[in-house]
Amino acid sequence: MSAFSKLARRYADGNLIVQILIGIILGAIVGFWGHSQLGAGGESANFANSILNTISILGNLFVGALKAVAPILVFVLVATSIITKEFGETKGMGKIVFLYLLATFLAAVVAVCASFMFPVELVLKGVETTQLSAPQNVIDVLKDLIFKIVQNPVVAISTGNYIGIIAWAVGAGIALRSCSKETKNVFKDVSEGITKIVKFVIRLAPFGIFGLVAISIHETGFDALAGYLKLILVLVGSMLLVAFGVNPLIAFIITKKNPYPLIMTTIKESAVTAFFTRSSAANIPVNMALCKKLGLKEELYSISIPLGATINMAGAAVTISVLALAAVNSLDHITVDFADALLLSFISAIGACGASGVAGGSLLLVPLACALFGISDDIAMQVVAVGFIIGVIQDSVETALNSSSDVVFTAIASETIK
Repeated sequence: MSAFSKLARRYADGNLIVQILIGIILGAIVGFWGHSQLGAGGESANFANSILNTISILGNLFVGALKAVAPILVFVLVATSIITKEFGETKGMGKIVFLYLLATFLAAVVAVCASFMFPVELVLKGVETTQLSAPQNVIDVLKDLIFKIVQNPVVAISTGNYIGIIAWAVGAGIALRSCSKETKNVFKDVSEGITKIVKFVIRLAPFGIFGLVAISIHETGFDALAGYLKLILVLVGSMLLVAFGVNPLIAFIITKKNPYPLIMTTIKESAVTAFFTRSSAANIPVNMALCKKLGLKEELYSISIPLGATINMAGAAVTISVLALAAVNSLDHITVDFADALLLSFISAIGACGASGVAGGSLLLVPLACALFGISDDIAMQVVAVGFIIGVIQDSVETALNSSSDVVFTAIASETIK
């Protein structure tokens, strides 16, 4: 095995979180160096610009790869989920699915409210030259939504029309639910193949983030970092409010009991593990063991926990909503009223249910929400890239919320079943 092969293998087997942190630190160092050279002028500034422009290619390639794979990923994941998902006939499953969807929607509402209270603006390229026909009211949004829904599916995928993509994916999924087992296996295989491609792209995130951080700080100095910090605070704050406010409130309304012993147990024994694994799917065995420890009905949690790992995505709904509104705030000429915000909450919740199970999977659905406001795919994918930069924190907290909520709502439904 050559030295290059050994190095590539060590990189592939390395901890992605650590690698991204290294990329952020190195990008910040190079970016601040380049920014400091701008004041010197002359050859020093030209040399720094040349170096940073070359490094920025890494970021552009990463964003381009995300932009290319995201439309196909959304279509395949949503269609496959509908075609292959078996919700079962177990008593209480209907209540659990309702709680999953309700909590995801309420999480999106919390995120939208937080974004209105603490608006975040990001430093994005091409914003000054972007010409958008910004919707002025919900009627315009709905009209645009309807026309995007009926767009040719091939055109929708090639142009990144995520509204059309998800509409055709849902339609195809419903139409093919009665297809043969062999056909369903084909869709599963295709979904797994696309997911592997996404995983490969995400494995390259440290290089892309290095380039993105370096060029952002080179051009804006501390402005970019300030935007990232505020974005993290809004995201994490919203998720904590859902975990310790919305979920306990739902539990109290249904069970009429103090919900915090259950909440704290799930945080300690499920959320902590999910925080470090950053995968709801990987946390399924942990949640199953916790449900058994809590004495829940096995016939219920054996279905609800795996199902929750794919459709109970409150954290993803928060991420999609906050990042979409950050994109809106970065474009001065777009205004969002209450009705638009409500529609965004609904779209974010639906999109979150189709989020990929890989780390950072929810970020690839941000363009779906951005499309509501006519934001171009180029701008939306820059926001996705920012999401990967802060993903070391955002994705860990998101997964912790998603996974621990599965046990919370399974416990609530199990307790209310006679």
